[in-house]
Amino acid sequence: TVLDMDGTIYNENSIFEGTLDFLSQIEKNGGRYIFITNNSSKSVKDYVEKVNRMGITADASHFYTSSQATAFYLQENYPGQTVFCMGTRSLVAELEQNGIRVVTKPEDSASVVLIGFDTENTSEKVRDTCIMLGREVAYLATNPDLVCPVSFGYIPDCGSMSIMLKNATGKTPFFIGKPEPIMIDCVLKKLGISKEDTVIVGDRIYTDIACGVNAGVDTICVLSGEATLDDLEKSDT
Repeated sequence: TVLDMDGTIYNENSIFEGTLDFLSQIEKNGGRYIFITNNSSKSVKDYVEKVNRMGITADASHFYTSSQATAFYLQENYPGQTVFCMGTRSLVAELEQNGIRVVTKPEDSASVVLIGFDTENTSEKVRDTCIMLGREVAYLATNPDLVCPVSFGYIPDCGSMSIMLKNATGKTPFFIGKPEPIMIDCVLKKLGISKEDTVIVGDRIYTDIACGVNAGVDTICVLSGEATLDDLEKSDT
C-alpha cells in the first residue's frame, strides 16, 4: 500500500483517528506500507522523526519523497550540473547528500533552477529566483500541489509558488512529483513489487489519484484532506 501523508494519514501534526489501526491491519494481512509525499520541505530523516512521534512504526525504508525523486531526476537528466534551489535547508541538504552541487544565490555556473515547497521563503529568495529565471536555464519544481493542509485550513504549496513566479517571469516549470509516475515507478523497482499488487491512497485527485492512474496502479481517494465528494463525482480521472 502506497500512502500519501499530508491530508491522508495526518493533518499537519495531528494523526487521524484510525491511522494506526489501518497500518497495523496492513501488516497483519502480510502487506507493506510505503509513504510517498510531494511535500519537499522536509527530509526523509525529518519525516521519520515526525511519524515516530505520532506512534507510527517506520524508518527511512518506509518513505519516498518528491525530494528523493527530484535528486534521481537531476542525476538522470542533468548529471554534473549546478542547481540553483529555492527551497528549505532540508531540501538543499537532501540534494547535496545525493552528490548534486546546489547554490542558493544567483551564480553563472547554475544551469538548472529548482523550486520546492519552501516554508522558509523570503522576498530575497523570490527575487534571486526571478534573477535566475531571467537566464537560459532548465526550470524544475518538486511538485504541483497548490495548497498544503494545516491545522487551520491550507497554506500555499509549491504549485502556488510557481504561479507567483510565472506572473513575474512568464516561465512555468516541469513538475517532478505526483502526478508524474516517477515516484511510484521508483518505489516498485526498489521493492520488487508488481503494479497488480499495489494500491495508492491519497486525498488529492490531481496529484495522488492521477499519479496512480499514470503509473498503472489501483487508487483509493479519501475525503480527509483536499478532495471532496463533489470533486470525486465531477472527476474523470
